[in-house]
Amino acid sequence: MIFKKSTPLRGELAVPGDKSISHRAVMLGALAKGTTSVTNFLKGADCLSTISCFEKMGIEIEQLPSEILIHGKGLHGLNAPETILDAGNSGTTTRLLSGILAGQAFCTTLTGDASIQKRPMTRIITPLSQMGGKIESLSDNGCAPLKITGHPLKPIHYLSPVSSAQVKSCVLLAGMYADGITKVTEPYLSRNHSELMLRSFGADVISEGTTAAITGNPVLEGQNVIVPGDISSAAYFIAAGLLIPGSEILIKDVGINPTRDGILKVCADMGADIQLLNKREYGKEPVADILVKHSELKATVIEGALIPTLIDELPMLAVMAAFAQGTTVIRDAQELKVKESNRLDIIVQHLSAMGADIIPTEDGMEIHGGKPLKGAVLDSYMDHRIAMSFAVAGMAADGETEILNASCVDISYPEFYRDMAAISAS
Repeated sequence: MIFKKSTPLRGELAVPGDKSISHRAVMLGALAKGTTSVTNFLKGADCLSTISCFEKMGIEIEQLPSEILIHGKGLHGLNAPETILDAGNSGTTTRLLSGILAGQAFCTTLTGDASIQKRPMTRIITPLSQMGGKIESLSDNGCAPLKITGHPLKPIHYLSPVSSAQVKSCVLLAGMYADGITKVTEPYLSRNHSELMLRSFGADVISEGTTAAITGNPVLEGQNVIVPGDISSAAYFIAAGLLIPGSEILIKDVGINPTRDGILKVCADMGADIQLLNKREYGKEPVADILVKHSELKATVIEGALIPTLIDELPMLAVMAAFAQGTTVIRDAQELKVKESNRLDIIVQHLSAMGADIIPTEDGMEIHGGKPLKGAVLDSYMDHRIAMSFAVAGMAADGETEILNASCVDISYPEFYRDMAAISAS
């Protein structure tokens, strides 16, 4: 895909359903009694991988034009798959499903694409093993493929060394198969979609500070789930609206869960003109329409407890910082090294290629903003968030920017380029 400096962006749009919530709706719907209806489900490659895995374990899932219907079989209703389960590019599928599989009465092999086979799985193998789970990295490197032999589990209180919703959710889902109360404490509070949805399906989940606890053997009941728009997908339009002069965009029905809205807090610190309109709730998830107007941005510091609330938006925020006046510091972001790509390295590499003044650090970067960026040829490295972030950079930079391997946006936002074109006169 080729991008040039854009004329003002105007109009309104609705971004696809939240990826994290879509994954969890399928998983809990499969383990619930009765039928779960999911509206605004994200039909991106990652969430379709989750559907595929559960279909291979005997769950009937209907993909209708307006909704997804999951015909659940209860907590112990999964069947042994006849083939290897393939999570594709999805870390959420791999890690959360591992927690469920650890408590089954059968053996499974779970794998994914080349990227997944490089991402660290020791972070879930450790707590699941403490619970009595039997998990083996078949490559003996702490990564997928994973051989998971179902085994009776015991409750634990796991002190996670990382703030990761995937780790937390993996342990909580495994805790459903343990007698007693399973707890997870993390350094900072990560996104809490699992806790909210588990409660809505009928599980006994208590959250206090950075600790979440679940009582084992819940009876889950099918629900009607409305998935909010994904704030991670909205981030690209928020950034484009702020960076491109004369722009005004209304992004409708976006989830603004306080464990996910770090980008809004950072934008406010940077002086962004953003308004939240029509606030309401979908189930237990807060939602709003986001009105974005072009703004002159200033530098800020992004660190600490903010990081888990905007981890997926950091590539886009780094691009915004390159256009902001002053020096933006991003720290405590070492988690970006183990995403779909090493995002820390790629952000520095790509912004440098576009002429930004950026200095890498061990756990982040310093960006001396306000220097005009120029177009460049940039590889997405098959990372959807890199592709979309630098597409926006190309629309705000001088000259022409070419994104290689641009189709990787199908992972989370198949219609991204079409939606961006719809609000751009150029």
